[in-house]
Amino acid sequence: MTGRTDRHSPQISRRDYLRLSALGVLGTGMSGWLRRLAAETADNPQRKRSCILLWMSGGPSQTDTFDLKPQHENGGPFKAIDTDVPGVQISEHLPQLAKVMKHLVPIRSMSTKEGDHTRATYLLRTGYLPSGPLSYPTLGSLLSKELGNTQADLPNFVSIAPNKTLSPNAYGPGFLGPQFAPLVVGEGTGVVQNDAANVDAALKVKNLTLPSGITRRQADERLSILNDLETDFAATHPGTPTSSHRSAYAAAVRMMRSKAIDAFQLDQEPDTLRDAYGRNRFGQGCLLARRLIEQGVPFVEVSLNGVEGNNTFGWDTHQENFEAVKSLSEVLDPAWGTLMTDLEQRGLLDSTLIVWMGEFGRTPKI
Repeated sequence: MTGRTDRHSPQISRRDYLRLSALGVLGTGMSGWLRRLAAETADNPQRKRSCILLWMSGGPSQTDTFDLKPQHENGGPFKAIDTDVPGVQISEHLPQLAKVMKHLVPIRSMSTKEGDHTRATYLLRTGYLPSGPLSYPTLGSLLSKELGNTQADLPNFVSIAPNKTLSPNAYGPGFLGPQFAPLVVGEGTGVVQNDAANVDAALKVKNLTLPSGITRRQADERLSILNDLETDFAATHPGTPTSSHRSAYAAAVRMMRSKAIDAFQLDQEPDTLRDAYGRNRFGQGCLLARRLIEQGVPFVEVSLNGVEGNNTFGWDTHQENFEAVKSLSEVLDPAWGTLMTDLEQRGLLDSTLIVWMGEFGRTPKI
């Protein structure tokens, strides 16, 4: 996944990155990886790198998904099924992912001592435990800073259907400032909705088009007046808040005028493909992530926070665990499996790292 630091350093491939991650070799080298990744992207603009984070709020159980313990006293009722990697088995409720396991690397050696959802969410998303007044940036903001193009038509970090209840500060840019904050679409619980029209509406960016009755010329004249006012204000009130405000407005106008906003038009995709992803917020969010990656957005996160009809907070499945995990898996599997296949068919998989994680896993017996 990572590139070269200079002409003489060996290149690390995506598969090597995943292999080394599984061995724990890269566990402490995130900052160096980001710098190398940014350097290669700058040297070779044709070799864009992207990351899609599939965030599972609540803490998914590893023993009910990717690390089953069949015939063990701590094992659950789910059956283990074979994958396309000999010797590797996963849950029976993830059949599509079993077919693309050759592209996945479960990291079974990772553990945590943090059992509080709020603190663990902050730790996994920022790399730090919450302490004091300093707010650290979330992973997407870091990659936005290192890989992003400040003059791009689309934001460098898009967050789809986040639920920030557990740790709101873990989802923002922290000390990097608002210019590295995500564009948020579909914010809320992110539960399954079978009404495709509602899902489409939830995953659109509001006010991207001009209001009815307003021409492009009128809009340009209004923006010109706004620019004059902001220029005068900036002259007498210089500082980061003022410059950030102007940058945000400029980015919004640039996005509104760009053809790239068609990425949010999911109805341009074939119905068969949309059905394959799943007609729910997470499934269509994964499809949107692919469309954004195609447009050069370096970091997109999609959250699976719950399933309609289950009385659980996402993957925090203390009540009716197995039924809840089964329902969540039935949403996760087609969306993620189709995303992998879709990216591969479009030649994007080798340049895209997909990370599936929550704030922690589960201890089956205490």
